[in-house]
Amino acid sequence: MSNLFVVAYDDLATANQVRDKLFALSKEHLVELEDAVVVERRDDGEIKLHQAVNHTAVGAAGGALWGGVIGLLFLAPLLGAAVGAAAGAAGGAVTDTGINDDFMKELSRNLRPGAAAVFALVKRAAEDKVIPQLAQYGGQLVQTSLNQAEEDALREAIAAARAPKESKKPHESAAPQGS
Repeated sequence: MSNLFVVAYDDLATANQVRDKLFALSKEHLVELEDAVVVERRDDGEIKLHQAVNHTAVGAAGGALWGGVIGLLFLAPLLGAAVGAAAGAAGGAVTDTGINDDFMKELSRNLRPGAAAVFALVKRAAEDKVIPQLAQYGGQLVQTSLNQAEEDALREAIAAARAPKESKKPHESAAPQGS
């Protein structure tokens, strides 16, 4: 069973860095993702989804390939490729896999303008290795599909991963130094 994690960030650049880091961790087999989407709330209030997979483009490419192959049978490969690409693009445009787009848009209406969020659908993860690498980007855990005990444990793990970084900041004393 997969779990959903939604983390809000102050800007689009940070959210994109986190998604890129998730993909890198996936290549290292530390996390198995079903979907990872960056959602941006623009300054004008518009919600923009930055999908990892463009289903329209994938459908068009696949349709062109198969249309070309079928077109070869009828001695019209270019026509077959064109018809296949159009059909594939239309099919891809109506395909929605992973996290529901309407859900992401609705939840992202709560973001302040200029902010962004990462929606990640995770099959499994090596939490002890993934959390410290993602905690360095900050962000606020907005929502998960975990039960309350698991979510509380996750919040504690995130706080613990951030603590060493925060404790390294120089401490300033309010008391005046020697006169």
